[in-house]
Amino acid sequence: MEGTHETPAAKHGTPAPQHETPAAGHEAPAPQHETPAAKSNPTAPTAPTAPAAPTHAIDPSGYDAASVERWAPEPDKRPGRTAFQRDRARVLHSSALRRLAGKTQVVTPGTMNRAWDASPRTRLTHSLECAQVGRELGAALGCDPDLVETACLSHDMGHPPFGHNGEQALNEVAQDCGGFEGNAQSLRLLTRIEPKRFVHSADTDELVSVGLNLTRAALDAATKYPWPRGGHPTDPASPKFGVYEDDRPVFDWIRKESPERRTCFEAQVMDWSDDVAYSVHDLEDGLHAGHLDPNMLHAEPERRDIYTVAIGRYVPADTDPEELAAALDRLLDQEWWPHGYDGTAVAQARLKDATSQLIGRFCLAAEAATRARHGTGRLTRYEAELVVPREARYECAVLKAVADRYVMQRPQQERLRADQRIVVAELAEALTRRAPDGLDPQFRALFDTAGDDRARKRVIVDQIASLTDASARELHARLTGPRP
Repeated sequence: MEGTHETPAAKHGTPAPQHETPAAGHEAPAPQHETPAAKSNPTAPTAPTAPAAPTHAIDPSGYDAASVERWAPEPDKRPGRTAFQRDRARVLHSSALRRLAGKTQVVTPGTMNRAWDASPRTRLTHSLECAQVGRELGAALGCDPDLVETACLSHDMGHPPFGHNGEQALNEVAQDCGGFEGNAQSLRLLTRIEPKRFVHSADTDELVSVGLNLTRAALDAATKYPWPRGGHPTDPASPKFGVYEDDRPVFDWIRKESPERRTCFEAQVMDWSDDVAYSVHDLEDGLHAGHLDPNMLHAEPERRDIYTVAIGRYVPADTDPEELAAALDRLLDQEWWPHGYDGTAVAQARLKDATSQLIGRFCLAAEAATRARHGTGRLTRYEAELVVPREARYECAVLKAVADRYVMQRPQQERLRADQRIVVAELAEALTRRAPDGLDPQFRALFDTAGDDRARKRVIVDQIASLTDASARELHARLTGPRP
């Protein structure tokens, strides 16, 4: 921290630890620190206040000293890298990012429906593609590209097994400990669960985890919903939120002097990049898997179904269906739009060109509109708002609705989702009954030192959220026996 700044510990009344552990000076995590770290109070992160060590890191231009501060001050390992390059490297090397390879995006990993079906996207490949889109769009608008890429890589790290279906099931499990939300879990992962940096607690002198210890700007850029549960700025009933109550100390530090409930510019770039990547690629995956015939998009009954799916979910509830029809027609009229798909190499190339054209269309629309409002200078942090034209948002929404209608709403998919919800619910019940048995060592130690039932329940939720689709089913079978 800078010498005259109030420390996080002082701000929240938390005694400050004395020093960073020797292992924290290295980039690689030290496995032997996992168990001592777990002895800390899992409901109250402890903030370090040791004087900031001299650093030779290059500060990214366009960002102030507060943007590159870390919750736990630490020296740079290798001179010549910016603070945001370090952030990006930490996320790329994290186990949480690797686990996304086994988590559902839309089509379940390991399934194949047709002979020409390509490997479907997972949460990991989606995050990598989102990061590529975000890096280029952010750089075009003057953001630090490593910062935006870090946010894009991080944005889905907290998602549980089985995609949004698993998220909804786990939220039901977690109602008595503050609920579950993938974005709030991502913040928890980045700042607490992912083992990378540890500091000594002044309370007990035991080691406590500070997660990846990313910069303030990186954590802020990864925060899609900067409010607690029930704090949505326009819809208090919204299930979307970005922080659990017991993670408020680090959240308040991240958001220090930031406009309340407003996302920073880099987070807005990340959010639009996420929308662009998943709307386009979910459509591509649906075509690859044989779930969608593009010619159906010309049939009026099919089109009405798409508008019904979109209205209230992807566009406001009072949207005129004719506006969605116009958006769909604009896409169908493009010379590169895929009007058929048979799995041949030529068809795959044409489909890939269409996805590239769509991504460019949506990103260039946002870039041009944002530049028209804010000019040609560097746009960072809270100095601007990303402007996405209404036409581009509605075209993107139509693509989301197409994938929703023809991929996610298939009858066999609903049967699979029902089974997944049962797995999550029964797994939570078994762990609640048997814990700490069944918990990984990291979560077992946290469970043993949790202060009350609410904290113990949160540990169980953290454990389930960390699982892949396959490991969730394996643990469920081990704890409950084989299913009929």
